[in-house]
Amino acid sequence: MPPKTIIRLALPVPLRRLFDYIGEDKREYPIGARVRVPFGKRELIGIVIEQSTDSDQDLHTLKPAGDLLDENSLVPEDIRQLLNFCSRYYQCPIGETYSTALPKLLRNGETVSSPQQEYLKLTQEGLGLPSGGLSKARKQAALLAALQEEGKLDKTDLKRLCISSTVVKAMQEKGLLFWQSEQLPSIAAEEQQKQPPLELNEEQSAALDQLRYREFACYLLEGTTGSGKTEVYLQAIAEVLRQGKQALVMIPEIGLTPQTLGRFQNRFRCPVVAIHSGLNDRERLQAWSMAKSGQAGIIIGTRSSVFTPLYKPGIIIIDEEHDLSFKQQDGVRYSGRDLAIFRAQKAGIPIVLGTATPSLESLHNAIQGRYHHLRLTRRAGAARPPAISVDDIKQQTLIGGLSQHSLDAIGQTLGAGNQVLVFLNRRGFAPSLLCHNCGWVAECRHCSARMTLHKAQRQLRCHHCEASMALPSQCPDCFSRELIGQGYGTQRSEETLQEYFPETQIIRIDRDSTRKKQAMHELLHEVDQGQPCILLGTQMLAKGHHFPNVTLVVIVDADGGLFSGDFRGPERMGQLITQVAGRAGRAEKPGRVIIQSHNKDHPLLETLLEQGYHLFARQILRERQLAHMPPYRQLALLHCDSKDGFQAEAYLQGLRQWLEQYAPPSPERVYLGPFAAPMEKRKQMFRFQLQFNCETRRHMQHLLQLVGQYLEQSKMPHNIRCSLDVDPLDMM
Repeated sequence: MPPKTIIRLALPVPLRRLFDYIGEDKREYPIGARVRVPFGKRELIGIVIEQSTDSDQDLHTLKPAGDLLDENSLVPEDIRQLLNFCSRYYQCPIGETYSTALPKLLRNGETVSSPQQEYLKLTQEGLGLPSGGLSKARKQAALLAALQEEGKLDKTDLKRLCISSTVVKAMQEKGLLFWQSEQLPSIAAEEQQKQPPLELNEEQSAALDQLRYREFACYLLEGTTGSGKTEVYLQAIAEVLRQGKQALVMIPEIGLTPQTLGRFQNRFRCPVVAIHSGLNDRERLQAWSMAKSGQAGIIIGTRSSVFTPLYKPGIIIIDEEHDLSFKQQDGVRYSGRDLAIFRAQKAGIPIVLGTATPSLESLHNAIQGRYHHLRLTRRAGAARPPAISVDDIKQQTLIGGLSQHSLDAIGQTLGAGNQVLVFLNRRGFAPSLLCHNCGWVAECRHCSARMTLHKAQRQLRCHHCEASMALPSQCPDCFSRELIGQGYGTQRSEETLQEYFPETQIIRIDRDSTRKKQAMHELLHEVDQGQPCILLGTQMLAKGHHFPNVTLVVIVDADGGLFSGDFRGPERMGQLITQVAGRAGRAEKPGRVIIQSHNKDHPLLETLLEQGYHLFARQILRERQLAHMPPYRQLALLHCDSKDGFQAEAYLQGLRQWLEQYAPPSPERVYLGPFAAPMEKRKQMFRFQLQFNCETRRHMQHLLQLVGQYLEQSKMPHNIRCSLDVDPLDMM
């Protein structure tokens, strides 16, 4: 009797193992292909990891596999290596890791077709319209002008131009437009660039000259804000395209995508695609297919784009490498930046980590010689660093969170025809609502947090679990009607600024104002018009945006990170202040920064402002070394959530006692906890943590394998949820 064909699959289930099925005799199952299989009472789609003729399981108990969905490997070998490493390093179930990497339509069994691009074109009637036609409908006129100039536009172009589907539909009903699918043309290497590159200064040229394109090396490009890092990226990518290869550019936020996409599309003629969570399922699959087939020369994406297959990878660039957004905070808790470095190493290609404020891990690696350290210390072109001053607001009367000095400076800047950026990293009207009579404070019923007042919506909202309730008319304790908002949020500052500057447009950018699709892009488009305005927002504005007409930045509250309970607090404070300050004076106009602080003489703030971020970061590195914290030690957190806090704590205590039998505490291996998380309750769940601090990655990986073994084999109560965070960035 011939041996059975056994296929070993990664299935999207929370179990740390592969599953064996019996395949059809004499049929090849390509490694990396999808197969539909029965699993309990469900059907799942798994990825073939191995094909064999034997199994550790009893062959009579194995179920037959269902349909083979791919004739060839869907997940190429280099991506399988990356996913297998991700599963091992972050101790995640292999099937969930593979599922994370695939677009939703592929996870659901969609077939992959040859990618085609849809273009919007003018009909014969549309072609007959004169230049400047449809002038009474502003958006339709803009679309007509763009099509008359370009000939055709794709959906990405429409987003860049802020043209909605309603405008397109209206012109289609007039018989002026139609959609046409086209196979993407191949573009000769020498024709890739639409525009000539900008002239580089000495530092930019030196950085570009050090890049080696045919071997792996990790480059930390530390460039002060406005130093022209993007132009270095563009010219490095141009060289990669000339070699017939592709570039993967990773950015931290969706909000940066339209601006970044537009800049790359204006420079290069090859297809540029975006991959991020703001796309619909069909758009995401289209971009993924174009990258895999090699039709897209440049791929721009957020952290999940690290899993995108490339036909001929040539370079990986990570912009704002320090940003927390590159770390996934739930599910498979991977770091997109760190996985990108592993991927570049395996592919034998360069990777560039660009930032004005390097993470301490990256800076430490550069100091140790593991990364090539490239520095840009001066701004590109005629731009000069902004003048920075600290406004001591102790005992001052604040108006909407702003001092009179700041308000006067804003008025002067607007009067000169320039733009202002006001940074306040708290959305809503006020961080809390309290009773002036008895001191009652509105707290979330589901979290250990106060509710935030949203005055315009007459609501209280929790910014941790998104619970909301109507604004009460009286105190529930003493029935007083004297309820007041305590503290300042972006909505309150917006109200104040509108009162002070009634003729000026206030553009507020925070999570509340950008909930709708394309809202962020439309707001930034307003700023780009160059008219005097006040740009008010949270840290969404601190990430790589270029505002050439902003000449004044006001940082409303710089003190948050000085007294943070998180050991990373000072590092984040330094990064945030430096990044926000860097939005001022990025073009020919000189810039100015006002930092409001109650702690003007704090040593960390003085070091940052007098010596700059680089020396500030080196000082924090010395403190981390003395405290035995990353990057000098390896850190991991095991989170345990339950509606019964005692049960969660007891489970972690049992785990620690079990671990200490096999891996006793030592200087190389330190346990801390279990203890309540800084936010003890969230979404009605009590949260406890067990912390592991190890001297080396080898010690940590050995310990985490034991943790995974315990989680897999122990009888975990059904109402407990555990998750492991390796190299955590958020200690909450």
